[in-house]
Amino acid sequence: MGNTLLMTSGVTPRSGPVAVRRAVAKDAKRLTRLVRGSRAYEGQYAAMVADYRVGPGYIEAHRVFVAVADDEHEGRVLGFYSLLLAPQELDLLFVADEAQGRGIGRLLVAHMRAEARAAGLDRVRVVSHPPAEGFYRGMGAVRTGTAPANPPAVGWERPEYDFLIAPTPPTALAAP
Repeated sequence: MGNTLLMTSGVTPRSGPVAVRRAVAKDAKRLTRLVRGSRAYEGQYAAMVADYRVGPGYIEAHRVFVAVADDEHEGRVLGFYSLLLAPQELDLLFVADEAQGRGIGRLLVAHMRAEARAAGLDRVRVVSHPPAEGFYRGMGAVRTGTAPANPPAVGWERPEYDFLIAPTPPTALAAP
């Protein structure tokens, strides 16, 4: 899959078109701010991301992709995800609070599935943040179990899901 994928008009958010591109080291601070500022990690969940950092080394070592506004605010990061190949896992997926409900998460999951398929994966594991569980179910992930608490950062159990990745269908032979 290429480094950039434009959203189809069927899921274009109200704010305009969105492109997904490979993250680069200079995105690190913006991605870290997005994680630490997420309303999904307020209250009891705040400790999990208080010191979290998406560093340049992480971006260079993994398949990290960002959704950016492709309009007058070009470069504005609306969300991102990180796909690990070993283990096969969606490590991070965040959508900016102000961009939620606009199809950004759906776009990122579709892009992740395409990346996983291109890498030859048949499934991608997700250890979900409890408030995001409904989102993953809605995206077609299948519940597989529960990850135990891992204090001090994660003091609660988390649901585990798999995205099943269908293989690319063979190309039909062209009719003469």
